[in-house]
Amino acid sequence: MAEPEPFETLILGSGTGGKLMAWHMAASGRRTAVVERRWIGGACPNIACMPSKNEIFSAKVAHLAHHGAQFGTMVGPVAVDMAKVRQRKRDMVEAQIAKHLQNYKTSGAELIMGAGHFVSPRTLEVRLDDGGTRVLAGDQVFLNVGTHAAMPSIPGLEAARPLTHIEALELDYLPQHLIVVGGGYVGLELAQAYRRFGSNVTILESGPQLMSREDFDVSHEMRRILGDEGIRVLVEAELLRVHGQSGKEVSLVVRTTSGERNIEGSDILVAAGRVPNTAGIGLEQVGVELDRRGYIRVNERLETSAPGVWAIGECAGSPQFTHISEDDFRIIRDNLAGGHRSTRDRLVPYCMFTDPPLAHVGLSESEAARQGIITRVARLPTSAVLRAQATGESQGLMKALIGDGDDRILGFTMIGAEAGEVMAVVQMAMMADLPYSRVREAALAHPTMAEGLGFLFSSLK
Repeated sequence: MAEPEPFETLILGSGTGGKLMAWHMAASGRRTAVVERRWIGGACPNIACMPSKNEIFSAKVAHLAHHGAQFGTMVGPVAVDMAKVRQRKRDMVEAQIAKHLQNYKTSGAELIMGAGHFVSPRTLEVRLDDGGTRVLAGDQVFLNVGTHAAMPSIPGLEAARPLTHIEALELDYLPQHLIVVGGGYVGLELAQAYRRFGSNVTILESGPQLMSREDFDVSHEMRRILGDEGIRVLVEAELLRVHGQSGKEVSLVVRTTSGERNIEGSDILVAAGRVPNTAGIGLEQVGVELDRRGYIRVNERLETSAPGVWAIGECAGSPQFTHISEDDFRIIRDNLAGGHRSTRDRLVPYCMFTDPPLAHVGLSESEAARQGIITRVARLPTSAVLRAQATGESQGLMKALIGDGDDRILGFTMIGAEAGEVMAVVQMAMMADLPYSRVREAALAHPTMAEGLGFLFSSLK
């Protein structure tokens, strides 16, 4: 083995937390290297958050064009060109990659494209994409290797060459009948997008409801919205076996509460969870412990079991959101500077970008019940918000959990137009420990969706 090249900071994976750590450390004068296997900047700008939202918005434009008459705009026949949809997405991705490369150049961090494998503590052997190898050693090592789409072990599924979110965002044709395996956030976003582009869509969910982490009433409302758009949903549907090839013709055998049935389609999209990218990179040999699911064990400061090694983002078991990977970076950065920050008890907001979107922060009703926390619940249909009445975007609901004794806001969920922006208002109130009455009495601008918070909290007695 060649003599290791010394670096003060060595980062495996260039996702959100990893690249921010690289740019920060390099700009601070530390010799820094980032090893990236494929996606410059990680999944978010290349194959996940940003590209999916780009195509989802294209689908919304198609939906509005089809329904323009409802708003007094008369249009002729509407057609979707998936090649142009894809090119619009690719143009955005290329621009973001260029910005990332500029940030590496400006910061001074070295980006090394290749596959890294630990050969000794804090030492990586890298098989370079352009040939050859390099051996790198770091005083401090940060792991930001992310996750990949899970592929359930079901007879015939892998042989059918199904789509994951990566391939679904690269299609230049419109599936005649897309069968989505999994009723979570990624599956629902893409199911609705392809329905709006013009595909027939069926969702298969093995559990009793869509979006398993959400309260039943929230899941039920989202299922109603998707059903109104013509999306077929089967819950408690266990996929038994698959025949055919995705992109041509497929047949899925499914066990339901009413017995076995065959589902015929043209394409399969698997959106059945995530698997950490921790296998086969030598972590166990250098003292980095994994949990039973393959995620890296970390403490509340994101330190691993190996000295001088931290883990960031999804591979560390952190909630699988870009903004949380960014927060992981801030926690490590501040602690290295002498601070005392922790992952414990942080608020974790999230959005699902269906139309209307779902947004949530804090406790749900079911979580509060499991923890034995007594709450009061405020509810409001989105249709009661004056902004929604003006725009016609009246689907959905708002719901907030209030502490039984101190009037603090413990959680908030919304399905509705601009749900993420409204949720951010509640999140700020929660961070400030404001009682719900302060939000209720605030002079919120009219007519905005956030104005609905006054109506929501006024429903509490």
